[in-house]
Amino acid sequence: MERYYLAIDIGASSGRHMLGHIENGKMILEEIWRFENGMKDREGSLCWDLDALFEEIKTGMKRCKELGKIPVSMGIDTWAVDYVLLDEKDQVLGKTYGYRDGRTQGVDEDVYKIISEEELYSRTGIQKQSFNTIYQLMAVKKNNPEHLKAAKNFLMLPDYFHFLLTGQKCSEYTNATSTQLINAQTNDWDRELIERLGYPQEMFLPLSQPGTLVGSFTKEIEEEVGFSCEVVLPATHDTGSAVMALPGEGDKNLYISSGTWSLMGIENKTAICTEESRKRNFTNEGGYEYRYRYLKNIMGLWMIQSVRRELGEQTGTRPSFPELIAAAQEASSFAGIVSTGDDRFLAPKSMIKEVKAACKDGGKPVPATTGEVMQTIYNSLSHDYQAAIQELQSLTGKEYTSINIVGGGSQDMYLNQMTANATQLPVFAGPTEGTALGNLMVQMIRAGEFKDLADARASIKKSFTILECDPQ
Repeated sequence: MERYYLAIDIGASSGRHMLGHIENGKMILEEIWRFENGMKDREGSLCWDLDALFEEIKTGMKRCKELGKIPVSMGIDTWAVDYVLLDEKDQVLGKTYGYRDGRTQGVDEDVYKIISEEELYSRTGIQKQSFNTIYQLMAVKKNNPEHLKAAKNFLMLPDYFHFLLTGQKCSEYTNATSTQLINAQTNDWDRELIERLGYPQEMFLPLSQPGTLVGSFTKEIEEEVGFSCEVVLPATHDTGSAVMALPGEGDKNLYISSGTWSLMGIENKTAICTEESRKRNFTNEGGYEYRYRYLKNIMGLWMIQSVRRELGEQTGTRPSFPELIAAAQEASSFAGIVSTGDDRFLAPKSMIKEVKAACKDGGKPVPATTGEVMQTIYNSLSHDYQAAIQELQSLTGKEYTSINIVGGGSQDMYLNQMTANATQLPVFAGPTEGTALGNLMVQMIRAGEFKDLADARASIKKSFTILECDPQ
C-alpha cells in the first residue's frame, strides 16, 4: 500500500496540492488541486487574502479524503519576505501586505540611519530589495507603531498556515533568512541588529530546520477535512524547496529556479558577504542543511504573466503561454531589450506600456506588436542570465559548465534555448514541479524513504525527464 505525502506549494500567482509516493524506486507525483492567487487592492494597498488562501488549503486536503489517499505528512511552502504579526489573542494585526505594495518606498534610508548598508550586508549576506521584511517592518514602525507594540508573534506566511492547521507556532529557517534579520555567521536571528532597529525581540521565535515535526491537525481541522496527519516543515521558502530538487550535485553547475521570479545561482557551504558581492546585489539565502543559495534575483516570468493578464483584460480572453511564445518566435529578430531589474517592472499599471517606455528611454527599438513585446522580454531575460553568470564567475573564481532550470518556467523551451545561446552553456530543463518535489523530499527523508539529500536527488534524476538545450 502506497505511503502518500502532501506538498502544498503556494506561489504568488497560483497554488497547487501535490501528492507524492514512491513506486518501484521512483517518485510519482499527482496534482490533486490547483487554485489562483494574487495580491488584492485593499483600500489602496496590495494585500494577500489569507482567509481565501487557507480555504483553498483545506479544500485541497479534502480532495485527499475524497480520493482515499490520506497523506502520512504534509507541509506548506510559499514565496518569501511576507509575514503576519499576531497579537496576544493570535489575531492578525493590520493588513497582510504583499511585497509589491509601495509602502516601503524610501524606507531603506530610515534603516540606513541605524545601520549602514555595508554593515547590514556583512552581517546578513542578503541582497537589498526594497520589499525585504526588514524594510516592511520599518514601514510598520513608522506608520503603525501600535501594531509593533501589540505584536506577540512574528510568523512568515507558511509558518502562519502551519499554525492554523496545528495550533503550534514555529519559525522555519530558510524563509526566515529572507527577512534580512538572520546573521549569516550564526544562522540565527541577529538579536543585536533587531534591537538596534527597535523591533520587539520577543516576537521572533527560535528557528526550526526543514524536517522538523510541527504537530498534527487540531480537532477542528481534522473534523473539517476528514483526516489528520503530521505537519512537517519543508524548506518553506519555495526557492529553498526548488533547489533541493536539482537532479545532481556539483560545483560546476548553475541553477535557475524559474517562476514568477528567476533565481540564478549556486549552492555554497559558506556565505559570501564581501563588499564586492554586495555591490553586485547577490544574496546568501539559507538552504537545506545550512547550504547557502548564493544567487541573484532576476525579474523572471512575472513580466510575461503580466503581459498575458493585461491582454486578457483587453480582449476578454487570456492568450495561452504557447500562443505568446509563438508570437515571440515570429518576432525573433526584434532587438528590443530592457533591464529586468528596474523597479519600474515591479508593479506597473501596464507592463506592455512600461516595456515600450523603457525601450524608448534606453534608446532601443520600441516594440509595436505583442510578439515584439514578448521578444523584448525574452531578449532581456536571457541577457540578464548571461550577465549574472559573468558576475558569479568573477565573485567565486570558478568557471561553470552547465545550467539546470527547475520549476514551471523550465517548460518554456524557447526561453531555455535563448538562455543556452546567450550563455553558450548547455541548459538542462526540469523537473517542472521542482518546488513541490523539494517539499516532498524533506518529508520523505524524515520518513526514511530516502537516506539523505543525495539519495533523494538521485531519485529525481531517475524519476523525471530532463530535457537538454545545447547552445547554437
